[in-house]
Amino acid sequence: MITSLKENEIFIFGSNMKGLHIGGAAKQAYEQFGADWGIAEGLSGRTYAFPTLEPEMTQRGIKALERSRDRLFATARALSEKTFLLTAVGTGIAQYEVAVMKKLFENPPSNIILPSEFN
Repeated sequence: MITSLKENEIFIFGSNMKGLHIGGAAKQAYEQFGADWGIAEGLSGRTYAFPTLEPEMTQRGIKALERSRDRLFATARALSEKTFLLTAVGTGIAQYEVAVMKKLFENPPSNIILPSEFN
């Protein structure tokens, strides 16, 4: 579990498409690392919201997750001086199998650190 961030680190957490950070790592991102309420995807404070749930709190489809992953990877490449710490997005409230999320995040940019569950 990530409890603190170094100056150059970004906390990546699973979010929902309403940007309501009410549980799990999303709540931690909001309370500890400056995630803005209402931001469903992207940079906010010292965080990056990665949406795994639709507004109705149902799972997002794999194609939508792939598009979000591609945007995350592009952001990490553009901010190569930052280290992005990925939590096990999608495996909590969204209830994706770890194997599905692990496959989604294969071959990340070198400045994205995968959680142990995805190694």
